[in-house]
Order: sequence, then C-alpha cells, then structure tokens
Amino acid sequence: MTTDVNDIVETIIAALVKTLPTPVTITTETSITRDLGLDSLAVMDFVMVLEDKFDVSIPMERIAEVETIGDLARTISELRGHA
Repeated sequence: MTTDVNDIVETIIAALVKTLPTPVTITTETSITRDLGLDSLAVMDFVMVLEDKFDVSIPMERIAEVETIGDLARTISELRGHA
C-alpha cells in the first residue's frame, strides 16, 4: 500500500473508533459489515462523512464493491487520483 492509502486507512480507523459503540481492533482486512456490524444505513452515513472529509464522491456501484477497510481506502485513493 502506498503512503496515501495508509494515511486514508488511519483516517478511516480514527473516524470509525469515534462512532463504534464498543472498542474493536480495526485493520485493512476488517470487514465493514461483518466485523464492525454496521448495517447499510450506518455504512451510508459513514461513507458520507468520508466523502466530506476527503472531498470525493463515491458512486453507489463502487460502494457495492467495498468489503474491507483496505478496499474503502483504495477506492478513496483512486477517486482522489492517487492510485
């Protein structure tokens, strides 16, 4: 992973830690729905926060392809033109 993606991962994890009800270890391999227990509404709310934070718009078809924190970070990096 590139430095940009690593920075994005750190930002995602920091934002998630603030919103999760219980502490959990989060890595790039963490499944957003299975491991974090986020339902589709919570995922969409979180994606909107990230879109604002990174100044990107993540298309619905791209969100559907995202399963892990690493996938999400790579998607944001690609949309920012850093892939």
